[in-house]
Amino acid sequence: MPAARKRKSDAATSAGKSKKARAVDPHAKAIALVNAILSDPDEYEIPEDEDVIRDSLVELAQYARDLEGQVASGSTAAPQKTKEQIEAEVEKLRRAANAGIRKQMGWKPSCKTGSAKWAYDGICSDPIVFGALMGLDGPPTWKTKKFPRDDFEDLLGAISASVRYDVLEITSKDVNVRWSDSGEFKFSGSYGKHQPERDV
Repeated sequence: MPAARKRKSDAATSAGKSKKARAVDPHAKAIALVNAILSDPDEYEIPEDEDVIRDSLVELAQYARDLEGQVASGSTAAPQKTKEQIEAEVEKLRRAANAGIRKQMGWKPSCKTGSAKWAYDGICSDPIVFGALMGLDGPPTWKTKKFPRDDFEDLLGAISASVRYDVLEITSKDVNVRWSDSGEFKFSGSYGKHQPERDV
């Protein structure tokens, strides 16, 4: 009897909840998966269960197909993110990029002259978030831009890596930033041992 009473109670309030239910994004799981992967691409734990992986791929494929349909019909307007949501996404992106760049800073002979190359590729589906990461007031209006090294590190945090007897850091005067409307971006520059002229 208690179970039946509960069911009846649920039915009675279903009309009141219908509006909320309609507001739930059918792709919430896919969006959460995308966010989890992009927040830490190198360390994202891939499930061992093949069925779980298959389900995740199907959810992502359905989400992608739905987005294609929205683009084709011109109905791509997404709900506006709050300032807090944007800041949280920027912080995830910043941490992932900083860690990704540092991971590439391994010792090479060219580190002695500060001419070793590094490049970090990432994805950010929201141009406003990427713009905020780059210290802009909105989405980027450029495809490529050079950021002075110090400005870049002000935005992403200090970037350095320790090797046996030295500390490696970004040595190029500027960091090249590429942005694509598809959400792909790339940071690149040079690194190596501390260069005294940087302090001048």
